[in-house]
Amino acid sequence: MGTAFLLALLGGFLSDAALTTYLIYLISAFIEFLGLVILTAQAKSSALKPPSCDTTITKSSCQEVSGGKAAMLFAGLYLVALGVGGIKGSLPAHGAEQFDENTVPGRKARSTFFNYFVFCLSCGGLIAVTLVVWVEDNKGWQWGFGISTITILLSIPVFLAGSATYRSKIPSGSPLTTIAKVLVAAIFDGHAAQSPSNAIADMAPSPVETIQIEELAKDENTTNKVIAATEAPSKELKFLNRAVERNAIHKALVCTTQEVEEVKIVIRILPIFLSTIMLSCCLAQLSTFSVQQAATMDTRIGGLTVPPASLPVFPVVFIMILAPLYDHVIVPFARKITKTEMGITHLQRIGVGLLLSIVAMAVAALVEVKRKRVARSSGLVDSGEPLPITFFWVALQYLFLGSADLFTLAGLLEFFFAEAPSGMRSLATSLSWASLAMGYYLSSVLVSIVNDITGGEHHKKWLAGSNLNHYHLERFYWLMCALSALNFGNFLVWASRYRYRTAGHKG
Repeated sequence: MGTAFLLALLGGFLSDAALTTYLIYLISAFIEFLGLVILTAQAKSSALKPPSCDTTITKSSCQEVSGGKAAMLFAGLYLVALGVGGIKGSLPAHGAEQFDENTVPGRKARSTFFNYFVFCLSCGGLIAVTLVVWVEDNKGWQWGFGISTITILLSIPVFLAGSATYRSKIPSGSPLTTIAKVLVAAIFDGHAAQSPSNAIADMAPSPVETIQIEELAKDENTTNKVIAATEAPSKELKFLNRAVERNAIHKALVCTTQEVEEVKIVIRILPIFLSTIMLSCCLAQLSTFSVQQAATMDTRIGGLTVPPASLPVFPVVFIMILAPLYDHVIVPFARKITKTEMGITHLQRIGVGLLLSIVAMAVAALVEVKRKRVARSSGLVDSGEPLPITFFWVALQYLFLGSADLFTLAGLLEFFFAEAPSGMRSLATSLSWASLAMGYYLSSVLVSIVNDITGGEHHKKWLAGSNLNHYHLERFYWLMCALSALNFGNFLVWASRYRYRTAGHKG
């Protein structure tokens, strides 16, 4: 999962630099289809996997996959990861490109698109953790992979059906090249600062800027963009202004004012991106410790026993309920209160998500305290039997984290797309997925650090052992709560200083 989310950056980069979001989506969908075909074939054919384990033999006696079979397994897995990454890096930006950002209805419609984009992701997740999990448990892995293979194959003609009406942004070259050029030009100076007379004379646009102005003149929002291309650099991040105020050491490093301002925008949104990694770290707990908690509890609903692997259905359902409610009730109400176009700004929405993650971790800690108290009072600490407490208690933390995911993910996608320079939008939107990847990696690092610090001769590691009832999971959750609170404070500092460059928000 972490690899797939990181590869979204590659998909976003290629969408901006070389190919359109339209083509990147189609290529990525085909790559994911190939990966799923490989996994389906391997799950179906006994000749492509190790011999099945005898249930009478210990787990250590089972054979690991190796050689060509291992190569086939990992080829399938990472082709899927590459395809998923490409889709996530291109599809959100492609959808957002269909709306006219120069009109109020267009910006409102784009906001609705991102909201329902997350809603549709949740619809797919609901099918995955219910139907597909049931099929895999009862019919075999090949059927689960087969469903996924057919689904991605069917999605391609559905996407192609709208080809005649799609608007596609023409790639404008590598955004990373622009960023690197400005940074290098700002660090290495060819000559001393220009004299005031020369500086005034040089206010006239360079040949490169003249070409850009002519291109900008074709845009609907001509006046503002032409001014932005010719005016002096802003006073923020003055260090970067050296890229245009001083002579470059090489002609390849000659920068325009517009390029400098674009790089400034990228640098300004990076602290917001970094502030969301902690939330993603909290989300990682949904598929690890939260599932382990529920596995020790009573998972029956009437005569039905719910598999612990299906527990992510809770945040998925919460998102599916909250997304339309947010778009059709909360936002219109907020517009009346704030008298602004958006009602709730992107950063306010992200902040609500971060705040909910703090509440979620506090609730998770309290639920774990209750679960362990039930285990002790019932004398089932070491028995391994299900505890006499319903798994719906765990659903509480899923409720808050699911809500946090909706607010922050949809807010991040729209924030990065709206604020990033037009030539970097796909790459910027991909940062939302990169945040999730880094959150998953950070979660693993935190668990290792906690175990290293808490382990010793006279102390037991908080998160180690074969019995969850002997863990100190509640302490880990309190630690996550404290770290999330510190992260929220950091976010407030950067968010309060941020000034939107797009319409529809207050400064």
